[in-house]
Amino acid sequence: MGTMNMKSALVTGGGGFVGLALTRALLQAGVRVTVLGRHAYPEVLALGAKSLVGDIRDLDFVNRAMCGQEVVFHVAALAGVWGPFHEYYSINVTGTLNVLAACLRNRVRQLVYTSTPSVVFDGHDLRGADESLPYASRPLCAYATTKIIAEREVLAMNNRGLRTIAIRPHLVYGPGDTNLIPRLLARGREGSLKIVGSGENRVDLTYIDNVVQAHLLAARDLMGPGRGLADRFLSRTVPRSGSGPG
Repeated sequence: MGTMNMKSALVTGGGGFVGLALTRALLQAGVRVTVLGRHAYPEVLALGAKSLVGDIRDLDFVNRAMCGQEVVFHVAALAGVWGPFHEYYSINVTGTLNVLAACLRNRVRQLVYTSTPSVVFDGHDLRGADESLPYASRPLCAYATTKIIAEREVLAMNNRGLRTIAIRPHLVYGPGDTNLIPRLLARGREGSLKIVGSGENRVDLTYIDNVVQAHLLAARDLMGPGRGLADRFLSRTVPRSGSGPG
């Protein structure tokens, strides 16, 4: 996978499942990687990345972390279904605004944002969904609401001193997963899994290597002269407002 001669990259949330896999791939491609996280992750240091410990809600800290970076992969987020709205807002929205501001201040030109399909899901089944779907008019939780706000801000900044792109991976699984498949297996062993509906429901999952490849392709696209994959697979423009599919 070519990285368009990328020399340096900052990965927020680089100690998480997706962030760590992305960090590993970037290092293997010869990119100098700095990881921004709330903790010092031994796995990150073992890979050879630089680790900066701090809070994404601290603009001064984010500014310092951003210095000298060529591409930013903003993976960090507070995910979940329950919890106080202000906690989701402070991390997912304020944190993202800090990343955008720091990119502009430090003249970082490329930002790849890890979003979620939750921004278009309002409880109705989605089949053959693509980037043309509007944001959900009634998001199902604080996580989805705040990711909508953050994604809008990221995409609205495109070509305003910064090139931005958003990726929406769904239910990521694979080596290094400590959440999705392990929890399903544990619940299965406990006998606590419940069948929803007819038992023939389908849901799309995304393999971790494909998620990483999508991030690298997005960065390559942003660094290139054309729009490339963004026209077809990824989102560079703010979707229209309105209700989701009914």
